Amino acid sequence: MESEKSTKPISGYFMLMVFIILVILAITMGTMQVPAASVVLGITGFLLLPGFIVVNPNESKVLTLFGSYVGTVKVTGFHWVNPFTVKKRLSLRAFNLNGQQLKVNDKIGNPIEIAAVIVWQVKDTAKATFAVENYIQYVNIQSEAAVRHLANSFPYDNLEDETATVTLRDGAEQVSLMLEQELTDRLSRAGIEVLEARISHLAYAPEIANAMLQRQQASAIIAARKLIVEGAVSIVEMALDRLSEKNIVELDEERKASMVSNLLVVLCGERAVSPVINTGTLYN
Repeated sequence: MESEKSTKPISGYFMLMVFIILVILAITMGTMQVPAASVVLGITGFLLLPGFIVVNPNESKVLTLFGSYVGTVKVTGFHWVNPFTVKKRLSLRAFNLNGQQLKVNDKIGNPIEIAAVIVWQVKDTAKATFAVENYIQYVNIQSEAAVRHLANSFPYDNLEDETATVTLRDGAEQVSLMLEQELTDRLSRAGIEVLEARISHLAYAPEIANAMLQRQQASAIIAARKLIVEGAVSIVEMALDRLSEKNIVELDEERKASMVSNLLVVLCGERAVSPVINTGTLYN
């Protein structure tokens, strides 16, 4: 496989002066009745014209001569190269690929929608020109394949797979690094450098989105309730210990159970509790 090699072209301004001199000499020979020399000088001068090229910033010219790769001109400015070479313009600017939303299954089989934004540029002009048929189309197809593979490698979240250390939803930085590395491996054949890769869209597929949202809400409620209960039990335990230490009141097991029940209702209830004054005893 061809690798890029830079070539140093001749100054276009120098060759322009040579062209002008040849034209002047050809006209002079014609006026001096030397037609053969005039024709030769004129043809030579006009053969120089196809060799003039202009290379703009962040552009390059890939040169081939009779099917052989000659080199790549990356130096900006006005130059002259072999007029018989084929000159192909190749942009070195950064491209931004906003991938379309793909519907795929995550690691545990849930259908999800995913899309990525990829910033890339041509690094090796020879590979981009000769290794693949169309390097832009190659980037598009390989990027889609990489995003699909990434989605299949990790679960959307850890609701079903609690052992998952990396998920698509929570591991954004790590997932982006993995995507960038996989794209680099896939696109290196075409001489493409991946500058950045990020997940731009991630969601459950519409057919399960509502059910999964309810499941997430239920999990959040359960987690919140668990935290409230743990806190309430801790408060009740502390209250009983302090009452016992201060000898404020002696409670038998039944009164302790009643007190615990009342405190848990107050601390765990969703609504404000209305106090009730007990004028009797627990036994009457």
